[in-house]
Amino acid sequence: MSNTTGTFPPPPQAGYAPALPHEALAGVRTRRILAVLFDLVFVYGLTLVIFLVLGVATLGLAWLLLPPLLPIVAFLYNGMTVSGRKMGTWGMRMMDLEVRTTTGQPVPFINAAVHGVLFWVSWYVTGGLVFLTSLVTADKRCLHDILSGVVVVRRP
Repeated sequence: MSNTTGTFPPPPQAGYAPALPHEALAGVRTRRILAVLFDLVFVYGLTLVIFLVLGVATLGLAWLLLPPLLPIVAFLYNGMTVSGRKMGTWGMRMMDLEVRTTTGQPVPFINAAVHGVLFWVSWYVTGGLVFLTSLVTADKRCLHDILSGVVVVRRP
């Protein structure tokens, strides 16, 4: 490819935050907190249904699997919903949010699953203080967002 104009294209942007319009981040923090509450209900409900079905199907033997069942369900729930075509968990969809990579692309499954694992670990370790990082970042990203390379924005 040759450049006949003698000018070079601008260098790629280092981060997503400067390119985000103000509307994309308006109310994101509050909506995320509400989305988390909905997602907690969904994940615990889904885990309970799986737990009961497996328990009945195996005459109670599967009930020994209770401790690892919740993290497995949460991992798959976040990975499949965030990397899916609607780009958000059911709680995020209810709150009109979506998750993108920092380049604006849809999130691959592994990033979505890691994002979920980091969120659930930090949620249980800090008891919900995970959202404090969003108070000091310009694009309202939490620490688990930064570590997994994603940003949560309003749906266009």
